Amino acid sequence: MAGGSEIREERSLDASGLICPEPLMLVRAELRKMSPGDLLQITATDPSTSRDLNNFCRFMGHTLESERCEKETWNFVLRKG
Repeated sequence: MAGGSEIREERSLDASGLICPEPLMLVRAELRKMSPGDLLQITATDPSTSRDLNNFCRFMGHTLESERCEKETWNFVLRKG
């Protein structure tokens, strides 16, 4: 595949039980270890994580590939820009 859609690595991050701003701080730290195009799967229980990740991606040039909530647990897939 060409361009930024190639997946080089896929990582997971469990931020369950943490409240703002801790999930976002963990995401930032994990992204620093990753290459552009890599995917990060995030699990969180703080509802504000959705707002935080959307704003973070918009400002930092990452892509929030998916977001879903099931039984008060949010699952996100973020692609590093």
